[in-house]
Amino acid sequence: MDADEIGTDLVPKNYSTSVIWRYFGFRITDTEQREVLCKICKIKVATSRGNTTNLFQHLKHHREKYEECMTAKETTEGNKAQAVPRTKQNKITDVFASITPYDKSSARHKEITDSITHCLAKDMMPMHAVSKMGFQKMIHTLDKRYQLPSRNYFSQIAIPKLYNSRRDEVQKEMATVTFFSTTTDLWSSRTSEPYISLTVHFVDEEFELKSRCLQTSYFPADHTGENIALGLREALAAWDLCEERQVAITTDNGSNMVKAVELNQWTRIQCFGHRLHLAIENALKKNAQCITRATGICRKIVGHFSHSWKKRVALREAQRELNLPEHAMVTDCATRWGSTQKMIERVLEQQSALSKVLSTDRKVRHLLPSWQDLEVLESVNKALSPLQDFTDALSGESYVSISCVKPALHLLNTSVLAEDEPDTELTKSLKSNILSYLNSKYEGIQDLLNFTTFLDPRFRTQHISEEETQTLKERAISELIEIHGQQCVAQSPAVMENNSIDVESPPAAKAKKKTLASFFKETTCTAPRAPLSSTFDSMAQLREAVASELNVYIYMPCVDHGEDPLKWWKTHKVSFPRLCKLAQKYLGIQATSSASERAFSASGNVVSNHRSCLKPEKVDMLVFLSKNL
Repeated sequence: MDADEIGTDLVPKNYSTSVIWRYFGFRITDTEQREVLCKICKIKVATSRGNTTNLFQHLKHHREKYEECMTAKETTEGNKAQAVPRTKQNKITDVFASITPYDKSSARHKEITDSITHCLAKDMMPMHAVSKMGFQKMIHTLDKRYQLPSRNYFSQIAIPKLYNSRRDEVQKEMATVTFFSTTTDLWSSRTSEPYISLTVHFVDEEFELKSRCLQTSYFPADHTGENIALGLREALAAWDLCEERQVAITTDNGSNMVKAVELNQWTRIQCFGHRLHLAIENALKKNAQCITRATGICRKIVGHFSHSWKKRVALREAQRELNLPEHAMVTDCATRWGSTQKMIERVLEQQSALSKVLSTDRKVRHLLPSWQDLEVLESVNKALSPLQDFTDALSGESYVSISCVKPALHLLNTSVLAEDEPDTELTKSLKSNILSYLNSKYEGIQDLLNFTTFLDPRFRTQHISEEETQTLKERAISELIEIHGQQCVAQSPAVMENNSIDVESPPAAKAKKKTLASFFKETTCTAPRAPLSSTFDSMAQLREAVASELNVYIYMPCVDHGEDPLKWWKTHKVSFPRLCKLAQKYLGIQATSSASERAFSASGNVVSNHRSCLKPEKVDMLVFLSKNL
């Protein structure tokens, strides 16, 4: 008989955990549980306040039950030790520190706040994101001690502080730039507020092409050439940029922009992308009679499938049956010739699937293009499709593009847009009209295009005649003499002497030429080397040194077209200490105004539907941070 069957009239001790209480209990009438009774012998055992020592001593009189109790006790204690391992008790100061919020002046609080501010500015997130429950929960999960500041704090304090800090850094950087080029454009936000952008581009001392979006300013004045000219001059003055250090400005072909640059007497580069768009638009207009009908049918087809989900499902099924790519239709945009070409290309690609879907519905059978329409579309596509790559290649701002304009024009004339025997009359007409337009529009800046191409080691004199090469040599000599004279005025003799010592340092020369030593081994042995000293007794010596550099540069081995010209100049600037300055000056010019277009794309993301009431000052601030962080 076990302990549970003995003394069933006794009640157990309240809230007991020790196994000893299995063998002891209290009478039912003893509500305060003062007298402990043994369940086996019913003898009263003296104990106080739950002390179990006397209970164990009494249980020894019942030897069998005592051994059973001790076995159960050991098993219970072993399970507890295994289930709940002992942990080191934390100090009370550590416990309070783990739940105490960071002080707002602490380094950790500032670090997290600065990181959130950077995220809001760089990713163009709206300020009200910090008041969203999901964002707050994420921050609390990452660090429970951090208290997120309010939306107004980020909008009124954190963002302006970051803007001022970054603006000072960019302004200090621009103060060290010797020459720079710019791009500009006009834009209207979704609230119809006009803005003017200004981006600056330059090659630094490490021969890296840098781009900075200086401002996206509110421009409420009439968009006349005079007002734009004044606005651009004020923009440069606001950043302490001297107009004489600006090599060129790249703009679109708007008459007001052209006039503004003429009024400021700046060198203007016409945007290659915009000029190519006008050339294609002009060529299409000259053949509008047959092209308008064919492109109109394409637009109707695209519109039909864009407004009917059932037709889109049917088109996908037809594409699977015919093993065609499951591509959607492309909608064209009047200001983007590339979208029209892609629309035509997609219609031709999906011709079989479109015929299968449209022919089953009598109401839309008239949308099927005829064989004459298909012939026109194929002719247009053949003429325009190779041009898409040129626009994309020349629109980058992180690599040299201006020196590729003349080679691109040469390639268009000799191969891409050259007439082939299989070409239709329409294709030949389109190619001819595009070429004649581009060639006529770039005649006015051939000297600048020749010079930039000459300074690119990938091309040099490849697309330049001998007479033009001689003219470029004279221009290079005269410009370097002018730069040398300006440096003599701006620098003290001591500074010039230090610069000369730096250039003549043999370790620096070895470091720059180490990786390409074998490449230049033959050239350095046979070709004359220009003196490296920057000081000359007369202009005749300077002219002779520059001419020597030019001759060495022209007759050096050709560079692969895939190589970065700026890296080449960085490697060889010790061999061409004067000529490399011209490369720094001219290779930073942009072939297109895409940099300003990208700034406006960022502006569109900033002035979204949720933030359409942003003030122009805040728009300028946020666009600047998103492009320059």
